[in-house]
Amino acid sequence: MTTVQKIKEIEDEMAKTQKNKATSYHLGLLKAKLAKLRRELLAPTGGGGGGGGIGFDVARTGIASVGFVGFPSVGKSTLMSKLTGTHSEVSAIDFTTLTTVPGTLKVHGAPIQILDLPGIIEGANDGRGRGRQVIAVARTCNLIFIVLDVLKPLNDKKIIEGELEGFGIRLNKKPPAIVVRRKEKGGISISNTVPLTNVDHDEIKAVLSEFRINSADVNIREPNATADDIVDVIEGNRVYIPAIYVLNKIDAISIEELDLLYRIPHSVPISSKEWLNVDELVDKMWETLDLVRVYTKPRKLAPDYNSPVVLKRGKCTVEDFCASIHKEIAKQLKYAIVWGASAKHSRGQKVGLEHVLEDEDVVHIVKK
Repeated sequence: MTTVQKIKEIEDEMAKTQKNKATSYHLGLLKAKLAKLRRELLAPTGGGGGGGGIGFDVARTGIASVGFVGFPSVGKSTLMSKLTGTHSEVSAIDFTTLTTVPGTLKVHGAPIQILDLPGIIEGANDGRGRGRQVIAVARTCNLIFIVLDVLKPLNDKKIIEGELEGFGIRLNKKPPAIVVRRKEKGGISISNTVPLTNVDHDEIKAVLSEFRINSADVNIREPNATADDIVDVIEGNRVYIPAIYVLNKIDAISIEELDLLYRIPHSVPISSKEWLNVDELVDKMWETLDLVRVYTKPRKLAPDYNSPVVLKRGKCTVEDFCASIHKEIAKQLKYAIVWGASAKHSRGQKVGLEHVLEDEDVVHIVKK
């Protein structure tokens, strides 16, 4: 029996098993077994390769990367070509794009790499089509655009989410506040600071047992935690990526239908063909990427507002700022003067390497 067949068998058994106190342990075992089989597909042995391949490995440029994911012929290539000026084959025929096509979009002075990925099909995470390679590239992106055709059922959204979830991509989620600390002896100890509404101790113990964990301290601080969250923490190979649902071809629907689309969380309705509402999409992309622009101020000169140093939130200290310019600057730094949101005074604040910068701060470096 193949891995895909085993997965289908377990999914069928889970679907027909009613969840209650008597079945919670059994369901926990099934969920853990399913995760282990998914892992085999994620990193198959024997040279099958879950990622890469000719045309899929591209040199990374820019401060962040955005991957276009969607079914064939939803308008990804048209949007890519108009946003970046990079030619990505456009056609009404399915599967026109067969490789990853990279391009660059400059937003607020920051170069953002755009990756147009081949259209995926249902069953991609089980290896159908080029789905495994496409999703492997998507796992490395800072943001995913899930491009949907509004003329087709939005059931497509659910299918694509399922394909990405099956490959360990968690969309618009943060890592669960759960800690599983293995120990040599003492058995399983479970503590929680929030009510366990979707999982019980038996199900947790079943998951741990399937992963051969006989002694561990489990601490749960995640509201509405599930057995799947426990599996994700144990597996440790999940990626948590923000996603924007790009609802394309709004030029073909009514205003009333457009109002309904705006109710979908994390969505931006657009028309890549007629170039409608694309500015809102770019603004949403910038907001979601959460980048920090820092302007340099040379001695006795005005700040340079044309070429910001762009940093990622969480890696935007003065030391990160120095390293992005030249690796030797931090070693030569005596102090920095900062103006802007992170400074305590409007006249500027003298700070050290550990100071955290905010968007549109101005920095002057003073060397030793």
